[in-house]
Amino acid sequence: KEILEKYHDPFTLRWEGVIGNIRVPSQAEWEQLLTNCSAFLFYGMERFVSHILLNRLVALNIPKCHLMIILDLVQSKQSYQRITNSDIHKSCLQIAIERPTETAMLLSLTGVRSIIANQWYTTLQENAERLEILSENLLSVGRTTGQTVHILQK
Repeated sequence: KEILEKYHDPFTLRWEGVIGNIRVPSQAEWEQLLTNCSAFLFYGMERFVSHILLNRLVALNIPKCHLMIILDLVQSKQSYQRITNSDIHKSCLQIAIERPTETAMLLSLTGVRSIIANQWYTTLQENAERLEILSENLLSVGRTTGQTVHILQK
């Protein structure tokens, strides 16, 4: 919410989305947001792909999405229980496809042009700091995604 307020003008006026602690998006909402965006931000718990139906994701055509930022891979007791219960019904291959590198490859194949994503598990605080750095550099300073990722790596 702080980021939305901080970058309200002129960037966030056209932002659409769902705040997950208010409600969980439906599969149709995920698909609508993904197919109609020029940039997409996921800031949430566990693996991004675990929140949507994988077979529907791979069938999407997302060429208008120039940038996807995935700040995921955070665990809490509740999220770990949810993902564990969900993973019981998946094959080893399905779970493997939800890993960060595989997710980036799938999104690239659907048409996403640039992907910034975590590679390993992290904390909510670290993701909040990453989101602040990304927002500041991409929106305020006007750096490219490559320059911004380089700053994140430091």
